Amino acid sequence: MSRGAVLEVIALGVEDAVAARDGGADRLELVTDMAADGLTPAVETFAGIRAAVDIPLRVMLRLTDGFGAGDGRAVDALLRAARELRGAGADEFVFGFLDADGAVDHAVVKQVVAELDGCRWTFHRAIDRAVDRDALRRELHGLPGLDTYLTAGSAAGVDDGLPRLLAEAARRGEPGYEQRLLVGGGLRLEHVARLRAAGVDAFHIGGAARPGGWGAPVSAGAVAEWRGVVDGG
Repeated sequence: MSRGAVLEVIALGVEDAVAARDGGADRLELVTDMAADGLTPAVETFAGIRAAVDIPLRVMLRLTDGFGAGDGRAVDALLRAARELRGAGADEFVFGFLDADGAVDHAVVKQVVAELDGCRWTFHRAIDRAVDRDALRRELHGLPGLDTYLTAGSAAGVDDGLPRLLAEAARRGEPGYEQRLLVGGGLRLEHVARLRAAGVDAFHIGGAARPGGWGAPVSAGAVAEWRGVVDGG
């Protein structure tokens, strides 16, 4: 199987970023505070990582745990963070917000998209908590910059979501399904061959890149092992 799949690795700082790059990562997702499932990093963290590595970086836009955007003041803070990161040179992002009913918070997503002014972005695993993920995709269809959905197929992880992931991969190209399917969330090496056979070509790892746990840095060796499996080795 020829190389061509994307391997994205979560990075919390420069040490993570360098190790992920050295192990063969194609792209990094930059976050802080994994106890809250990943929040927006400081501008200084982004700048340090950007100076250290030359692979693409997608920066999380999420200021509090959960998948709601919060009140007006919280949304203003989110937009301000996006503006500051853009000013520092960030040009790819990760975000996604749901309303209290589990539908996409279209108003907030549109505000963030407008602030990013054409930057490419991933709608993250909020899709796995949506009451109707197909409706969410249809509603987001056509938004500027949206090129990826990060999903495990289920809030419980890839083990539970694999059938849905395979079904969605088969719909690639339909309205709402043109975006790349980036699989992550309880992803294990043994899942990869079946997903690749179904046409999935993007994989996202966090804890799997850290054999020592989240208190330890990314291991270049662990990333290299994933690189080999993703590439069909």
